[in-house]
Amino acid sequence: MGQAFRFDPVDLPPEAAGLRADVRAFLREQLGEYPAGRRAHSWSGFSPEFSQAMGRRGWIAMIWPKRYGGHERSALERYVMLEEMLAAGAPVGAHWVADRQSGPLLLRFGTEEQKAFFLPKIAAGDCYFCIGMSEPDSGSDLAAARTRAVRVEGGWRVNGTKIWTSNAHHAHYMILLARTGEAGDDRHGGLSQFIVDLKTPGLQIRPILDLAGEHHFNEVVFEDVFVPETRLVGTEGGGWQQVTSELAFERSGPERILSAFAVLVELVRAAGPAPDQRVAVALGRLTAHIATLRRMSLSVAGMLQAGILPDKEAAVVKDLGTLFEQEVPEIARSLIACEPELGSDEAFVAALSRTMLYAPSFSIRGGTREILRGIIARGLGLR
Repeated sequence: MGQAFRFDPVDLPPEAAGLRADVRAFLREQLGEYPAGRRAHSWSGFSPEFSQAMGRRGWIAMIWPKRYGGHERSALERYVMLEEMLAAGAPVGAHWVADRQSGPLLLRFGTEEQKAFFLPKIAAGDCYFCIGMSEPDSGSDLAAARTRAVRVEGGWRVNGTKIWTSNAHHAHYMILLARTGEAGDDRHGGLSQFIVDLKTPGLQIRPILDLAGEHHFNEVVFEDVFVPETRLVGTEGGGWQQVTSELAFERSGPERILSAFAVLVELVRAAGPAPDQRVAVALGRLTAHIATLRRMSLSVAGMLQAGILPDKEAAVVKDLGTLFEQEVPEIARSLIACEPELGSDEAFVAALSRTMLYAPSFSIRGGTREILRGIIARGLGLR
């Protein structure tokens, strides 16, 4: 049988309360009367100016070593900062991937040259990364990657296509997963990771518009793109182990339960101080769910703080969190009669409209529900 999942209780450190107050004051100053429709963008809102302001406050790279521009604070303090940013719908999208995934990946597997060059720029809010994992016809089955990197003099020549690459048109660099050898019996061999400068000749970034007609997804095509030897991350052929650790950071944070938080806030406001019984029961149920998910997510943050790789627990949080996030707008719409309209002057309608359009993607980004449940099943010894 598989090992039981761990979700041990975690208490926030004493300094968390002061940090929370500082972040709230910063958000009041930076966002002011930020409209509900923009808050509903959640962590996909993109503002280099806001990211740079966060960098000046030391709220990017919070847990990294100081010698790389970090601040050596705890993972639990970072969790508190993220909660406040996400609850406010702050536009953190510019630095998001670099702070959450790419930087920690480089800290663990990167060379000293890579760390010294990239990490201080990320910490300052000046350097943005995107993730080149998913491919056409393979989706979340990363072991099916066909983009190939072939050794040439001084580095690698890359050919292939990545898809659904968020903010590639804004980012400076991509962490690319590519096949450098044969898969072998376990399908997970022969994969490697690279840092790719997105201005490299032969690389094309093609927009993919979403349901709202907005551009944040992209298709990225590699045609004989040269990647220097110094931009290999970790070991050749070690990409699967590396990307698995990277996804633990992606799947377990408060962003996996707060993507629809703007709708929940506006639902409470629309319900008023004396909601009828049906609305009160629904609000109580949603509040209980988010409180439970928060405890689970915080437990995963505690494991990361302790140096434990909680890949199975992260998959559970992401799967249950996605269900909750997709449930919020459906319940809200059933309780408050309205016609969704992007750009509405009514806060509830504006938040609901945008979240309804984005909600189908919640169960795709960061790993589809089927992939996550496969990880959970293996953790339980069921497959």
